[in-house]
Amino acid sequence: MIRKKITDTSSNRYQRSNLWRNCTNLRALKQIHAQMVVSGFSSKSSGLRELIYTSAIAIPSAIDYAHQLFDRITERDLFMWNTMMRGSAQSPNPSNAIFLYTQMERQNVRPDNYTFPFLLKACTKLSWVNLGCAFHAKIVKFGFERNTFARNALIYFHANCGDIRVASALFDGSAKADVVAWSALTAGYARRGELSVARKLFDEMPVRDLVSWNVMITAYAKRGELDSARELFNQVPKRDVVTWNVMIAGYVLSGAHEQAMEMFEEMRSLGEQPDEVTMLSLLSACVDSGALDVGEKIHKSLLDMYSGNFSIVLGNALVDMYAKCGSIEKSLEVFRGMREKDTSTWNSIIGGLAFHGHSKESICLFEEMRRMKIRPNEITFVGVLVACSHAGKVKEGHEYFNLMKDKYCIEPNIKHYGCMVDMLGRAGLLNEAFEFIDTMEMKPNAIIWRTLLGACKVHGNVELGRLANEQLMKMRRDESGDYVLLSNIFASQGEWDGVEKVRKLMDDSGVKKEPGRSLMETDNKVLMHYLLDSKPEANASKNVLSYI
Repeated sequence: MIRKKITDTSSNRYQRSNLWRNCTNLRALKQIHAQMVVSGFSSKSSGLRELIYTSAIAIPSAIDYAHQLFDRITERDLFMWNTMMRGSAQSPNPSNAIFLYTQMERQNVRPDNYTFPFLLKACTKLSWVNLGCAFHAKIVKFGFERNTFARNALIYFHANCGDIRVASALFDGSAKADVVAWSALTAGYARRGELSVARKLFDEMPVRDLVSWNVMITAYAKRGELDSARELFNQVPKRDVVTWNVMIAGYVLSGAHEQAMEMFEEMRSLGEQPDEVTMLSLLSACVDSGALDVGEKIHKSLLDMYSGNFSIVLGNALVDMYAKCGSIEKSLEVFRGMREKDTSTWNSIIGGLAFHGHSKESICLFEEMRRMKIRPNEITFVGVLVACSHAGKVKEGHEYFNLMKDKYCIEPNIKHYGCMVDMLGRAGLLNEAFEFIDTMEMKPNAIIWRTLLGACKVHGNVELGRLANEQLMKMRRDESGDYVLLSNIFASQGEWDGVEKVRKLMDDSGVKKEPGRSLMETDNKVLMHYLLDSKPEANASKNVLSYI
């Protein structure tokens, strides 16, 4: 345990020393922490504050490490509590901020005017309206309602997910002189989809800071109104990296990948330094477009930016990009070169290897992961089951499916069931596949029936193919590939009457086969993205546009 009683309770206005300002990744943080322990500095209040601030705020990927450190400090000051709540509120798990506050209350630590804004931010991200309103009541109880920081947080919360009338009432007072309040209310209306009201507020602002410009540009980009977003972008007096990131993310999400890359080149030519978020959006564009050559250029830029020592998140994005763009060798090279890995890292490479036909290597890596005591999650097992399916390892597939349920207590989802159906279908066990579908604890989706239909084509089973197609037609009737598969099943068995009936059905439904497409290649790509696009943080572009 770290034992140190710290009595002063200054709030979050904090100046960092040069040593800590130069600590920019988890590896460096752990090295400094180790030096602190050896030198005995870990019992000093200043050292603990620096440690908590850097892990919770300065290095976003280190928030889990921050929680581990915080749990070992037996007596914490208010600055530490606030810092942990702040870091948790902006992390992928904002509910941790709420949990920390309940702990703080139980330990009779009195909050200050900085405490509740962080909690309101967490409630806004989670859309926890009732709890946010309860924190509003506490702000009034503790006498913080006149504090600018607390008031603006209340405006932002109510404008985004609470009561817009309350937000307007808070704004109509002294807040009208505060540009932060204007931006908070504008962001709220934009998030609610009331873009005209948001734009009216933006146009009426007595003073516009960069945040207000970014809020409005984000609102347009989020709605796909990129011309309006670009028009405002061109008017911004002085842009920051967020302004550029929002435009790049908007282009990526709209599928305008060339414009996204052009924006990136323009950004660099004007001397603006891209950050991790910029590069994640661009890697996302490469995955969507399959542009391996562009991905390689971005990788080179990352090596120049970070001297090869980039974060786990960027490493994961590179592993994922190379795997989905068809270069599993490069994906494996990046994976092996990463000093630190998390579960998502292993998931990307295990799934990538499986889809590229390297089933043995995929399963070996999974076993290596288990030996290293890294806990697999539901996505890990999707990759492993795909590997078993592609290798024809039916017995092992059943074993891993049961291992997932029995040892790791992971309930199978539709993707796991889909992998099992695919495995049985590939092995020619079509009757077993149908029986397995009957035992599923959820309704099979169109992808499962399409997978089974494809297996019926491979094995020339007309009767079961017809049954699979009947189920598929109940769910969708506009996919040309579904009809083509059934037609090919009939054709492979010389049942030309069946072929003619399928073609007539296509004509009657107004469905036309798209020219120049390989069904096998298309299905593999669709299935890979469907099964492996499962990380909430994976779509960086959507995360950028959560700015409002």
